[in-house]
Amino acid sequence: MSAELMIAVFMSLVAAATPVLLAGLGELVAERAGVLNLGVEGIMLLGAVAGFAVSVRTGEPLAGVLAAAFIGVTAALLFGLLTQQFAANQVATGLALTIFGFGASALAGAPFIGMTTETVGRLFPAALAEHDVGRVLFGHSALTYAALAAAGAIAWFLARTRGGLILRAVGESAESAHAIGYRVIAIRLRAIAFGGMMAGLAGAAFSLQLTPLWTENLTAGRGWIAVALVVFAAWRVDRLVAGAALFGGVMTLELHAKAAGVAIPSEMLAMAPYLATIVVLTLISMRARRLGGGAPADLTKPFRPTR
Repeated sequence: MSAELMIAVFMSLVAAATPVLLAGLGELVAERAGVLNLGVEGIMLLGAVAGFAVSVRTGEPLAGVLAAAFIGVTAALLFGLLTQQFAANQVATGLALTIFGFGASALAGAPFIGMTTETVGRLFPAALAEHDVGRVLFGHSALTYAALAAAGAIAWFLARTRGGLILRAVGESAESAHAIGYRVIAIRLRAIAFGGMMAGLAGAAFSLQLTPLWTENLTAGRGWIAVALVVFAAWRVDRLVAGAALFGGVMTLELHAKAAGVAIPSEMLAMAPYLATIVVLTLISMRARRLGGGAPADLTKPFRPTR
Protein backbone atom coordinates (compact mmCIF):
# COMPACT_ATOMS: atom_id res chain seq x y z
CA MET A 1 0.00 0.00 0.00
CA SER A 2 1.44 3.36 -1.03
CA ALA A 3 1.99 6.14 1.48
CA GLU A 4 -0.61 8.28 -0.28
CA LEU A 5 -3.24 5.54 0.01
CA MET A 6 -2.37 4.89 3.66
CA ILE A 7 -2.83 8.57 4.46
CA ALA A 8 -6.13 8.66 2.57
CA VAL A 9 -7.37 5.64 4.52
CA PHE A 10 -6.28 7.21 7.82
CA MET A 11 -8.01 10.50 7.01
CA SER A 12 -11.20 8.61 6.11
CA LEU A 13 -10.96 6.56 9.33
CA VAL A 14 -10.71 9.67 11.50
CA ALA A 15 -13.60 11.36 9.69
CA ALA A 16 -15.83 8.28 10.06
CA ALA A 17 -14.98 7.91 13.75
CA THR A 18 -15.69 11.56 14.63
CA PRO A 19 -19.52 11.51 14.87
CA VAL A 20 -19.55 8.20 16.76
CA LEU A 21 -16.98 9.55 19.21
CA LEU A 22 -18.88 12.81 19.75
CA ALA A 23 -22.17 11.03 20.44
CA GLY A 24 -20.52 8.34 22.56
CA LEU A 25 -18.78 10.87 24.80
CA GLY A 26 -22.04 12.66 25.49
CA GLU A 27 -23.82 9.41 26.27
CA LEU A 28 -20.96 8.30 28.54
CA VAL A 29 -21.34 11.43 30.67
CA ALA A 30 -25.11 10.94 30.90
CA GLU A 31 -24.75 7.29 31.86
CA ARG A 32 -22.11 8.03 34.48
CA ALA A 33 -24.79 10.24 36.06
CA GLY A 34 -27.23 7.31 36.03
CA VAL A 35 -29.25 8.15 32.91
CA LEU A 36 -29.62 5.92 29.85
CA ASN A 37 -30.69 7.95 26.82
CA LEU A 38 -31.65 5.71 23.91
CA GLY A 39 -32.73 8.79 21.98
CA VAL A 40 -29.18 9.48 20.75
CA GLU A 41 -29.98 8.38 17.19
CA GLY A 42 -33.01 10.66 17.05
CA ILE A 43 -31.08 13.62 18.45
CA MET A 44 -28.32 13.04 15.91
CA LEU A 45 -30.86 13.17 13.10
CA LEU A 46 -32.39 16.36 14.48
CA GLY A 47 -28.92 17.90 14.78
CA ALA A 48 -28.01 16.82 11.26
CA VAL A 49 -31.08 18.39 9.65
CA ALA A 50 -30.93 21.53 11.78
CA GLY A 51 -27.25 22.05 11.02
CA PHE A 52 -27.75 21.45 7.32
CA ALA A 53 -30.81 23.70 7.05
CA VAL A 54 -29.17 26.61 8.86
CA SER A 55 -25.96 26.20 6.87
CA VAL A 56 -27.87 26.28 3.58
CA ARG A 57 -29.97 29.28 4.59
CA THR A 58 -27.11 31.34 6.02
CA GLY A 59 -24.15 30.07 4.01
CA GLU A 60 -22.26 29.66 7.29
CA PRO A 61 -21.42 26.06 8.35
CA LEU A 62 -20.44 27.33 11.80
CA ALA A 63 -23.97 28.67 12.28
CA GLY A 64 -25.20 25.19 11.34
CA VAL A 65 -22.97 23.61 13.95
CA LEU A 66 -24.32 25.96 16.63
CA ALA A 67 -27.89 25.22 15.54
CA ALA A 68 -27.23 21.48 15.75
CA ALA A 69 -25.84 21.85 19.27
CA PHE A 70 -28.85 23.95 20.31
CA ILE A 71 -31.43 21.52 18.94
CA GLY A 72 -29.54 18.67 20.60
CA VAL A 73 -29.70 20.36 23.99
CA THR A 74 -33.39 21.18 23.51
CA ALA A 75 -34.34 17.61 22.57
CA ALA A 76 -32.26 16.17 25.41
CA LEU A 77 -33.84 18.48 27.98
CA LEU A 78 -37.27 17.33 26.83
CA PHE A 79 -36.12 13.78 27.52
CA GLY A 80 -34.70 14.95 30.86
CA LEU A 81 -37.91 16.69 31.87
CA LEU A 82 -39.95 13.56 31.22
CA THR A 83 -37.57 11.13 32.89
CA GLN A 84 -36.30 13.20 35.81
CA GLN A 85 -39.21 15.46 36.74
CA PHE A 86 -42.05 13.10 35.84
CA ALA A 87 -40.16 9.80 36.38
CA ALA A 88 -41.03 8.44 32.93
CA ASN A 89 -39.34 5.21 31.93
CA GLN A 90 -35.94 6.07 30.47
CA VAL A 91 -35.88 3.27 27.90
CA ALA A 92 -39.37 3.96 26.55
CA THR A 93 -38.82 7.72 26.49
CA GLY A 94 -35.51 7.36 24.69
CA LEU A 95 -37.03 5.09 22.06
CA ALA A 96 -39.89 7.57 21.60
CA LEU A 97 -37.35 10.36 21.10
CA THR A 98 -35.56 8.33 18.44
CA ILE A 99 -38.83 7.66 16.61
CA PHE A 100 -39.68 11.36 16.83
CA GLY A 101 -36.24 12.25 15.49
CA PHE A 102 -36.74 10.00 12.46
CA GLY A 103 -40.09 11.54 11.61
CA ALA A 104 -39.28 15.16 12.40
CA SER A 105 -35.96 15.11 10.54
CA ALA A 106 -37.59 13.56 7.47
CA LEU A 107 -40.32 16.22 7.50
CA ALA A 108 -37.98 19.16 8.12
CA GLY A 109 -35.43 17.89 5.63
CA ALA A 110 -37.82 17.26 2.75
CA PRO A 111 -37.22 20.71 1.13
CA PHE A 112 -33.43 20.15 1.28
CA ILE A 113 -33.17 16.73 -0.39
CA GLY A 114 -30.59 16.89 -3.14
CA MET A 115 -29.07 20.17 -1.95
CA THR A 116 -25.45 20.53 -0.90
CA THR A 117 -23.70 22.91 1.45
CA GLU A 118 -20.23 23.98 2.43
CA THR A 119 -18.39 21.76 4.87
CA VAL A 120 -17.02 22.75 8.26
CA GLY A 121 -13.56 24.17 7.69
CA ARG A 122 -10.26 22.93 9.00
CA LEU A 123 -9.04 24.21 12.32
CA PHE A 124 -5.48 24.82 11.14
CA PRO A 125 -4.25 26.80 8.11
CA ALA A 126 -4.08 24.81 4.87
CA ALA A 127 -0.35 25.53 4.62
CA LEU A 128 0.31 23.22 7.57
CA ALA A 129 -1.32 20.29 5.74
CA GLU A 130 0.63 20.49 2.49
CA HIS A 131 2.88 17.52 3.26
CA ASP A 132 2.10 13.98 4.39
CA VAL A 133 2.86 14.47 8.09
CA GLY A 134 1.05 17.79 8.05
CA ARG A 135 -2.07 16.19 6.56
CA VAL A 136 -2.12 13.54 9.28
CA LEU A 137 -1.67 16.07 12.08
CA PHE A 138 -3.37 19.21 10.81
CA GLY A 139 -5.63 18.20 7.93
CA HIS A 140 -8.81 17.27 9.79
CA SER A 141 -12.07 19.10 10.34
CA ALA A 142 -12.52 21.37 13.34
CA LEU A 143 -15.17 18.93 14.62
CA THR A 144 -12.58 16.16 14.76
CA TYR A 145 -10.26 18.20 16.95
CA ALA A 146 -13.26 19.20 19.07
CA ALA A 147 -14.06 15.51 19.62
CA LEU A 148 -10.49 14.69 20.63
CA ALA A 149 -10.30 17.69 22.94
CA ALA A 150 -13.63 16.71 24.49
CA ALA A 151 -12.37 13.17 25.11
CA GLY A 152 -9.36 14.48 27.02
CA ALA A 153 -11.41 17.02 28.95
CA ILE A 154 -14.08 14.48 29.94
CA ALA A 155 -11.50 11.92 31.08
CA TRP A 156 -9.83 14.60 33.21
CA PHE A 157 -13.16 15.89 34.54
CA LEU A 158 -14.42 12.48 35.62
CA ALA A 159 -11.15 11.33 37.17
CA ARG A 160 -9.59 14.49 38.60
CA THR A 161 -12.25 17.02 39.57
CA ARG A 162 -14.73 17.41 42.39
CA GLY A 163 -17.54 17.89 39.87
CA GLY A 164 -16.65 14.62 38.19
CA LEU A 165 -16.61 12.82 41.52
CA ILE A 166 -20.06 14.21 42.34
CA LEU A 167 -21.42 13.16 38.94
CA ARG A 168 -20.09 9.63 39.39
CA ALA A 169 -21.51 9.51 42.92
CA VAL A 170 -24.95 10.43 41.59
CA GLY A 171 -24.70 7.59 39.07
CA GLU A 172 -23.63 5.09 41.70
CA SER A 173 -26.14 6.01 44.42
CA ALA A 174 -28.51 8.90 43.87
CA GLU A 175 -30.06 8.46 47.30
CA SER A 176 -26.71 8.72 49.04
CA ALA A 177 -25.71 11.77 46.99
CA HIS A 178 -29.05 13.39 47.83
CA ALA A 179 -28.63 12.57 51.52
CA ILE A 180 -25.41 14.56 51.73
CA GLY A 181 -26.92 17.56 49.99
CA TYR A 182 -26.32 17.20 46.26
CA ARG A 183 -29.08 18.18 43.84
CA VAL A 184 -29.41 14.90 41.97
CA ILE A 185 -32.00 15.96 39.41
CA ALA A 186 -30.14 19.17 38.54
CA ILE A 187 -26.88 17.26 38.11
CA ARG A 188 -28.54 14.67 35.91
CA LEU A 189 -30.25 17.33 33.80
CA ARG A 190 -26.90 19.00 33.15
CA ALA A 191 -25.40 15.66 32.14
CA ILE A 192 -28.37 14.95 29.86
CA ALA A 193 -28.08 18.40 28.26
CA PHE A 194 -24.37 17.86 27.64
CA GLY A 195 -25.11 14.48 26.07
CA GLY A 196 -27.72 16.11 23.82
CA MET A 197 -25.30 18.82 22.74
CA MET A 198 -22.70 16.21 21.79
CA ALA A 199 -25.27 14.14 19.89
CA GLY A 200 -26.37 17.26 18.03
CA LEU A 201 -22.76 17.99 17.10
CA ALA A 202 -22.41 14.37 15.97
CA GLY A 203 -25.35 14.91 13.64
CA ALA A 204 -23.74 18.06 12.29
CA ALA A 205 -20.57 16.05 11.65
CA PHE A 206 -22.60 13.95 9.20
CA SER A 207 -24.38 16.70 7.29
CA LEU A 208 -21.59 19.30 7.42
CA GLN A 209 -18.45 17.15 7.31
CA LEU A 210 -18.86 13.58 6.08
CA THR A 211 -21.64 14.01 3.52
CA PRO A 212 -22.53 17.68 3.04
CA LEU A 213 -25.98 16.92 1.69
CA TRP A 214 -29.29 15.86 3.19
CA THR A 215 -31.01 12.50 2.83
CA GLU A 216 -33.44 10.76 5.15
CA ASN A 217 -31.87 8.58 7.86
CA LEU A 218 -28.50 10.20 7.21
CA THR A 219 -26.94 8.83 10.41
CA ALA A 220 -27.76 5.22 9.43
CA GLY A 221 -27.75 3.80 12.95
CA ARG A 222 -24.56 5.42 14.21
CA GLY A 223 -26.40 6.64 17.30
CA TRP A 224 -27.07 3.06 18.33
CA ILE A 225 -23.40 2.24 17.78
CA ALA A 226 -22.46 5.15 20.05
CA VAL A 227 -24.72 3.85 22.83
CA ALA A 228 -23.32 0.35 22.42
CA LEU A 229 -19.75 1.63 22.48
CA VAL A 230 -20.29 3.18 25.90
CA VAL A 231 -21.38 -0.17 27.32
CA PHE A 232 -18.71 -2.22 25.59
CA ALA A 233 -16.04 0.31 26.64
CA ALA A 234 -17.04 -0.26 30.27
CA TRP A 235 -17.84 3.46 30.70
CA ARG A 236 -14.20 4.46 30.16
CA VAL A 237 -13.19 7.29 27.85
CA ASP A 238 -9.99 5.69 26.55
CA ARG A 239 -11.79 2.52 25.51
CA LEU A 240 -14.54 4.58 23.92
CA VAL A 241 -11.98 6.40 21.79
CA ALA A 242 -10.49 3.05 20.77
CA GLY A 243 -13.94 1.68 19.94
CA ALA A 244 -14.81 4.70 17.78
CA ALA A 245 -11.49 4.31 15.95
CA LEU A 246 -12.23 0.62 15.41
CA PHE A 247 -15.66 1.39 13.96
CA GLY A 248 -14.23 4.12 11.74
CA GLY A 249 -11.50 1.79 10.53
CA VAL A 250 -13.86 -1.01 9.55
CA MET A 251 -16.23 1.49 7.94
CA THR A 252 -13.34 2.87 5.88
CA LEU A 253 -12.24 -0.61 4.81
CA GLU A 254 -15.81 -1.34 3.74
CA LEU A 255 -15.90 1.76 1.54
CA HIS A 256 -12.51 0.98 -0.03
CA ALA A 257 -13.57 -2.63 -0.62
CA LYS A 258 -16.66 -1.44 -2.47
CA ALA A 259 -14.60 1.00 -4.52
CA ALA A 260 -12.14 -1.77 -5.41
CA GLY A 261 -14.95 -4.04 -6.57
CA VAL A 262 -14.28 -6.81 -4.08
CA ALA A 263 -16.49 -9.80 -4.89
CA ILE A 264 -18.45 -9.76 -1.64
CA PRO A 265 -22.21 -9.11 -1.46
CA SER A 266 -22.90 -5.45 -0.68
CA GLU A 267 -25.12 -6.44 2.26
CA MET A 268 -22.19 -8.27 3.87
CA LEU A 269 -19.93 -5.25 3.41
CA ALA A 270 -22.57 -2.92 4.83
CA MET A 271 -22.99 -4.93 8.03
CA ALA A 272 -19.26 -5.59 8.50
CA PRO A 273 -18.47 -2.41 10.50
CA TYR A 274 -21.30 -3.06 12.95
CA LEU A 275 -20.53 -6.77 13.32
CA ALA A 276 -16.80 -6.28 13.78
CA THR A 277 -17.31 -3.51 16.32
CA ILE A 278 -19.74 -5.59 18.36
CA VAL A 279 -17.54 -8.71 18.33
CA VAL A 280 -14.29 -6.96 19.27
CA LEU A 281 -15.83 -4.72 21.92
CA THR A 282 -17.74 -7.63 23.44
CA LEU A 283 -14.40 -9.37 23.98
CA ILE A 284 -12.99 -6.18 25.50
CA SER A 285 -15.95 -5.75 27.83
CA MET A 286 -15.76 -9.39 28.97
CA ARG A 287 -12.13 -8.85 29.92
CA ALA A 288 -13.03 -5.58 31.68
CA ARG A 289 -15.68 -7.30 33.79
CA ARG A 290 -13.21 -9.98 34.86
CA LEU A 291 -10.87 -7.24 36.01
CA GLY A 292 -13.67 -5.40 37.81
CA GLY A 293 -15.84 -2.44 36.95
CA GLY A 294 -19.22 -2.23 35.30
CA ALA A 295 -22.28 -0.10 34.83
CA PRO A 296 -23.09 2.69 37.26
CA ALA A 297 -25.21 1.11 40.00
CA ASP A 298 -28.15 3.51 39.56
CA LEU A 299 -28.20 3.49 35.75
CA THR A 300 -31.84 3.77 34.53
CA LYS A 301 -33.15 3.90 38.12
CA PRO A 302 -35.61 6.79 38.65
CA PHE A 303 -34.87 9.16 41.52
CA ARG A 304 -37.63 10.62 43.67
CA PRO A 305 -36.37 12.98 46.37
CA THR A 306 -37.69 12.15 49.84
CA ARG A 307 -37.17 15.64 51.25
